[in-house]
Amino acid sequence: MIRVCLVGCGGIAQVHGAALNALENVQLVGCCDIVPQKARAYAEKFRCTPYTDYEQMLEEERPDAVHICTPHYLHTSMACRAAEMGIHVFTEKPPVISWQEWEQLQEAAKKVRIGVCVQNRYNPNNRRAMEMIASGEMGKVKGVRAFVTWDRGADYYASGDWRGKWETEGGGALINQSVHTLDLLLLFLGRPDKISCHMANRRMQGIIEVEDTVEAYLEAEGRRGIFFATNAFAGNAPVMVEIITEKGRIHIEDDWLEVKKDGKAEHFRFDMPTPMGKSYWGSGHFACIEDYYRCMEQDTPFLNDLEGVRDTIETMLTMYDQGRKEMQ
Repeated sequence: MIRVCLVGCGGIAQVHGAALNALENVQLVGCCDIVPQKARAYAEKFRCTPYTDYEQMLEEERPDAVHICTPHYLHTSMACRAAEMGIHVFTEKPPVISWQEWEQLQEAAKKVRIGVCVQNRYNPNNRRAMEMIASGEMGKVKGVRAFVTWDRGADYYASGDWRGKWETEGGGALINQSVHTLDLLLLFLGRPDKISCHMANRRMQGIIEVEDTVEAYLEAEGRRGIFFATNAFAGNAPVMVEIITEKGRIHIEDDWLEVKKDGKAEHFRFDMPTPMGKSYWGSGHFACIEDYYRCMEQDTPFLNDLEGVRDTIETMLTMYDQGRKEMQ
């Protein structure tokens, strides 16, 4: 039995708790939050011991792994502390908010297994698209476009004093809401050798420091990528990813996939696992967490280890190097 602790008992932690309790070979033994009532409520719901001090929880429980579901600025330091104690780490995105933290986390990964919750890779329509590209049946990829149009208003940013600030959130629409979609774009496009990015705060001026809108042009060995994300829309629309290939195109949206090839169009609708959280978070959390522990038991590489997410993290940080300058 793999003993697990969790820190940060907010909204996304509910998803992690449900996934952990559904795994036969995993036992959630402790949870931690600086707000005592949140820790107690979480512990009662998921049948584990509550703590308000992270170090104390790790010292007393000595778990095999810890899930980090805290605000962004705490992810790296908490992961590194666990690694010092020989405790494996599964962290929510983003694993880092700066290049310095990225270096620190890579050092920590030499000591323990570190996994990142990039769950949309596990959605069945995305996996089917990956298989089609890998098989060569669609020919080589020529370009990829991806769009995220969501809504995050003043109430959302008021829900946590760490939100909307460079120092504690590390960014806005890109690092928080659309990094999963950037990840998918790069899985199909490849690591970019050219990045041109612009960021703006178009709706939340005077409320947040960070961007609510980001757009980028990327190239990877001649393949072209177009990325657009905003939190300024009127609702949370389905994410769209489209891949242009030598032989046609693949369109991914919601729970379906459309393939156009040889003048014909095929539509595939997939039975998605029931989302454990908000529907637009995607439905791959359980599969992602299950795979992490399967790889741990079998001592095999995890799809979302640090090397597996390197292109996404380093592209994201480069985009902020460019985009943040024009906002200052």
